Amino acid sequence: QIQCSDPYPPAREAASKKGYNVSESNSIVCTNAKDAVFLAVKPNCVMSACKDIAEAEQLDAVIVSIAAGVTLEALENAMPGKRIVRVMPNTPCLVGEAASGFSLGTLATNEDRKLVKKLLDAVGVSVEVPENLLNAVTGLSGSGPAYVFQFIEALSDGGVRAGLPRQVATMLAAQTVKGAAEMVLNTGKHPGELKDGVTSPGGTTIAGVEALEKGGFRASTISAVTAATKRSMQLGGVPDEEISNRYGL
Repeated sequence: QIQCSDPYPPAREAASKKGYNVSESNSIVCTNAKDAVFLAVKPNCVMSACKDIAEAEQLDAVIVSIAAGVTLEALENAMPGKRIVRVMPNTPCLVGEAASGFSLGTLATNEDRKLVKKLLDAVGVSVEVPENLLNAVTGLSGSGPAYVFQFIEALSDGGVRAGLPRQVATMLAAQTVKGAAEMVLNTGKHPGELKDGVTSPGGTTIAGVEALEKGGFRASTISAVTAATKRSMQLGGVPDEEISNRYGL
């Protein structure tokens, strides 16, 4: 049974329509929680929610935080004695295709690991990583759907510029991205090898690849991931000097 709380009435109404037990109170959720409590709030709201959880002395469920940039140390200091797992999912979880990373806190158990992975794998795939890599997960797969949506939109724009109707162009663009991703996942081949399989000498594809390279496509994509990674660190309170000296970002 899913229990949830939210201060925003429309969000509670939407959750109630899905059959969830809804409340304005985090304390009520903590009282009824059995297996896991998901801390699904923005980073600037985390500490307020943590206070309610910390006060729930009877709570024995694992706490799963998806707040970007908020470290396990900060969470454990705010909720002493609680078992905590930090997670970075992404929005494709809404269609069962999430790519998530997670890290265990100092008190989290192997059973907590199994439970969290089972829950995350139910809506996609998940990998356990050291916490110092979760910011990179945030920059890549956490923020990545936005980059891909932008690429799909640009592909569609290109199709429209070449004469295709918008609806047709967007469908072809989205399916092309989906199909290419499935080839990477299912064949195990390096993306570069798959790209070479499409680029015939002197053909149309290599002309398009050249245009992308002239526009800085590869460098811009790398910069997007590193910029988002850096921002995740900043949200977690890492000083810019440390981000530069230790991580080279």
